[in-house]
This record gives sequence, C-alpha cells and structure tokens, in this order.
Amino acid sequence: MTNSPSTLTPVLTDIWDAPRSWTLATYRDHRGYEALAKARDMAQPDLVELVKGSGLRGRGGAGFPTGLKWSFLPAPDGGPRYLVVNADESEPGTCKDVPLMMANPHVLVEGVAITSYAIGCDHAFIYLRGEVVHVYRRLLAAVREAKEAGLLGDLEITVHAGAGAYICGEETALLDSLEGRRGQPRLKPPFPAVAGLYARPTVVNNVETIASIPAMVLGGSEWFAGLGTPKSAGHGIFSLSGHVTRPGQYEAPLGITLRQLLELAGGVRAGHRLKFWTPGGSSTPLLTEEHLDVPLDYEGVAGAGSMLGTRALQIFDETVSVVRAVSRWIDFYKHESCGKCTPCREGTFWLQQIMHRLEEGQGTAADLQALSDIAGNILGRSFCALGDAAATPVQSGLKYFREEFEAGCHTPARELFPPRRSVLHATDSEEVPA
Repeated sequence: MTNSPSTLTPVLTDIWDAPRSWTLATYRDHRGYEALAKARDMAQPDLVELVKGSGLRGRGGAGFPTGLKWSFLPAPDGGPRYLVVNADESEPGTCKDVPLMMANPHVLVEGVAITSYAIGCDHAFIYLRGEVVHVYRRLLAAVREAKEAGLLGDLEITVHAGAGAYICGEETALLDSLEGRRGQPRLKPPFPAVAGLYARPTVVNNVETIASIPAMVLGGSEWFAGLGTPKSAGHGIFSLSGHVTRPGQYEAPLGITLRQLLELAGGVRAGHRLKFWTPGGSSTPLLTEEHLDVPLDYEGVAGAGSMLGTRALQIFDETVSVVRAVSRWIDFYKHESCGKCTPCREGTFWLQQIMHRLEEGQGTAADLQALSDIAGNILGRSFCALGDAAATPVQSGLKYFREEFEAGCHTPARELFPPRRSVLHATDSEEVPA
C-alpha cells in the first residue's frame, strides 16, 4: 500500500473517534493485540530486522533509525535489560504523544510488549509527566486491562510519573530521574544501549516510535517503507497549532508539505497571512512563507536549515512579534536549564536579559551583536541539546527578521505588534481588530 504525500494516513489515529477508544474492548475490535501474537511467532532477531527494514526512525525528534538502535544492545549475559519509553512531552508546541496516549493507550502498551519481546526485556518503563494526571490514570488502566487479560505474559510494565522537568526529555537525564536522582544528562559514552537504566543495556524510544510498531508488524516492513520518502519512511502525526483555521493532529506520510497540511486544515486564519512557523517545536529554527513547499521529512527540513523534530507546526501570522515569541521561548529554556554545563546555564540567562530588553524597546546595537555571539557560543557546546534548543530560535529569528530585533532598540514589541491583534477569540466586551 502506498500513499501520495498529500494523503492522510490514519494509522495511530484510526480509532480516536471510536466510542471509548481507550478501552481494551474497543482496541481489540480493531485488531488490537493481533500484532503481538504475530510477533511472538517470530524469532527475536527477525523482528529486529523487520523494524530495521521498515526504515522507521525515532519519532521523538532526533530521527535515529529504530531497528539500528535496538541492534546496538550487547549479547545477552543472563542479566536484565530494559525498555524505557520517553513520554516526557513538554516542549512548547509539541502535543502529539499526550493525545495519542489519551485516545489509544493500548497501541502503546502493545508496542511496548512487542519491543520488549524483540530485545529480550522482562521489565519496561513508561516515563510520563506527572502533570498529565488524566493520561497517567489512563495508561495505568490500560496496562492493568492488558495484564488481567493475560496479554502481557511475564512482562512487567511500570508507568512512572515524573516531577515535571523538560530536561528529563533527554534520554540520560530521564534515566537518572527514573533511578531516583536529579534529572541531569549523563556523559556519553557509555550509551544507554550498553549501560543505561541501573547500568544495564537499555533501549530508550519515544511514545510514537513504539506505538508505530504494531501496525508495522501487521502490515510488514515493505508496507511501512512504502509510506513517506525513501530516507524518511512511514507516517507520523503532524500537530498544527496557532493561527490556523482548524488546529489539531494530522497523521500523514513523511514528506507532506506545510502548504498541503494548511489546505487540509483550512489555511491560516481568515484575513491573515503566514509570517513564520516552526517545523518541530520551539527548539527548531524558524521557517517562513518561502518554505511552504519544503518536504516535511528529515532531509527536506534539514536542507532548509531547520529540523523536523517532533513535527510540532506552530503557525504565526503577521500580527505576531518574532521578538516577543522568541523571548517567551527563551524564558522557558532558561527556566528549564538543569545548570550542569556553563554554556547553557550562563548562556540562557544572558539571552533572557537581552531578549527582555529588546522586547521592551530598550536594546542597543551591542545587544544584537551579543545576542548573536552568545547563541553561537551555546550551539554545539552544551552538554545536551537543551542549549541548542535555546540558541536556534534566536539565530533563525535574527536571520529572517533582523529588522524586528533592530526595532527593539527603540520601540517596544507591544507597540509594533499589539497583542490584542494576535488573539484568536474576542471577549464579550471588546472586538479584536483584524
């Protein structure tokens, strides 16, 4: 089965509109757990090869080949090995894993069971943000249903609620947190495949990555590889938010363009035009209207100077101040920096000071140069990717909208771009001008 890049492919989202889609009964009515039975009839190395042959790449942002990551585990030595699912979704704009776990938690549970069998794991962990209590409860219920139905065998699945730190989305910081320590990134090597959770071989994958396994097992690697593009195979959830007529989750083959997605979503809100957007959340460099036809796959977005990331497409129209948007993102990254390394700890502090001055119209020419220098000194020099995440919106903002940053040397952003014009809904007491 193949699809045009403009065709939606409801695979993970297929039963979201079914009555009580989160229950075991509904999931099994839609071929739920058939893939697990099929997988258990396969040899474990064959299952790993199936995933490698499918071309599935990690859906958490980095895009590393999933089957290859599984194959990095050393040969069994009689000790435990672990699967850890990274469900710590918290980047501004990223919003695909939480609705997936809320609407269909069993597809994740089945994916966990298949992956655990493939890598020889008896205990798997799903690390979730503690703030999303409703999703936590739903996952607990799904694991309990599957266990009581005898579907998991001897596999133990622990759903762990973290305390809520963006840094714990970094895989080694997540492992430290899971072990009861402060969530800070570890020095690599050793990599988690060799010494991960409790210093044992560990596979760490994103929610959407693991949830994609059951359909792949049923459909086969050729079916999955036939979706998307040659180097970015398969389907994925694209999250459209902001100034778009119908925001939401659009599941489509990788390689679809923003222009095509906007057509499906009703376009930018009426009476306005696209100004800038993020292809993968706030940590990815900004793109503009000139990039509407860039294929949304790993190579296409990289060629445009950004990253596909988590496919969190934040859409901003001409009423939005780039300076204000970047300033809010820097507030977030400065707050969430764990402080372990100097470039990120000190760099995000100074980025925040300068961005606040520019936002208030109190910046200087020296501030603009310092902003560029600080971002350049963070990028590629921090202990983990959080520092890079803070630097990229600053650099891309200066690249495409330098005149707005220069205007921050004499005019507040709120005067150049009144916030009232950016809101999506007027209050009862006032009408927001277009």
